[in-house]
Amino acid sequence: MMAITASLVKELRERTGLGMMECKKALVETDGDIEAAIDNLRKASGLKAAKKAGRTAAEGIIVTRTSADNTLVMLLEINSETDFVARDDNFLGFANKVADIAFEKKQADVATLMADGLEAEREALVQKIGENISVRRIEFVGGEGKTVEAYVHGGRIAAAVELVGGTAELAKDIAMHVAAINPQFVSPASIPAEVLEREKEVVRAQSEGSGKPAEIIEKMMVGRIKKFEAEISLLEQPFVKDADIKVGALAKKAGAEVVSFTRFEVGEGIEKEEVDFAAEVAAAAKGN
Repeated sequence: MMAITASLVKELRERTGLGMMECKKALVETDGDIEAAIDNLRKASGLKAAKKAGRTAAEGIIVTRTSADNTLVMLLEINSETDFVARDDNFLGFANKVADIAFEKKQADVATLMADGLEAEREALVQKIGENISVRRIEFVGGEGKTVEAYVHGGRIAAAVELVGGTAELAKDIAMHVAAINPQFVSPASIPAEVLEREKEVVRAQSEGSGKPAEIIEKMMVGRIKKFEAEISLLEQPFVKDADIKVGALAKKAGAEVVSFTRFEVGEGIEKEEVDFAAEVAAAAKGN
């Protein structure tokens, strides 16, 4: 059986806003599976949603490059240990050099890209700055016949949108929306069946506790699932710059179709180790 750590309980509390004992009990019941615990808590308590995991402690920058004809965009993430280094001119110079070479070579494989001299430069920079520097990921969006553009917010969040038809300006506007709102899928039709089924189970469990007749519960479920689909689908979301029009309608009005989007956020999915300095000092003292 998995040990239920204080940090695991803390994360569940942060994501749900529920009490410590309730969170601990839920984790015990799921053997430490935090996503399953969230589902059970939602079913039992009527909790509407939980915050996404993602104490994204890793620092760094996202750099983009766009072709002159707006048919290809590249997103690149480079990480540092602290925000201070992420703003350092040496770090930024290296990040831009890597981006230029990756875009010129159309190389999305980090290991292959770094093998040609850039790894030695990265190691030299690590020695100079005194922090680990990591080229984490590269993604290209677009291609022949597509219209693409990227939007970057503060160097920490970037999004690229791929259209058929439309303009680069429209693609950038929709990319800004993606960066700000963080949709999960392009349209309701593109949502995987397992995602919908998981949400249906939660809605069903919440509805059955209402005491309403089965036919009313079924209607409630249909409405709730439709709302859920709209909330996580880019085309169904109210446009961030004009809430009176949905993104899908905005694109259609401009004679464009949204094919795909990509969104990077610095450090997402990386959990930085939390160091208890007091405990570390105490342990060191005992060792002396």
